[in-house]
Amino acid sequence: MFPLQLAEPGKSYRILKVGGGDLVRHHLAEMGFIGGEEITLVNLNNGGAIVNVKNVRVALNEDLVKRIMV
Repeated sequence: MFPLQLAEPGKSYRILKVGGGDLVRHHLAEMGFIGGEEITLVNLNNGGAIVNVKNVRVALNEDLVKRIMV
């Protein structure tokens, strides 16, 4: 298990854990980032990331990326 920011772009991963406070976890869950969900890391840029989750591309800032464990 490691944070999404250390993952390799272009590969698919399964979310194992979403960390952070209740508000952060709720915000990520509303976008589809929940444990067990499969995601694809499209690109990493300046600490942030573009992720494909549930066939939708989502841009995340560095703070959110480091809270998603794959």
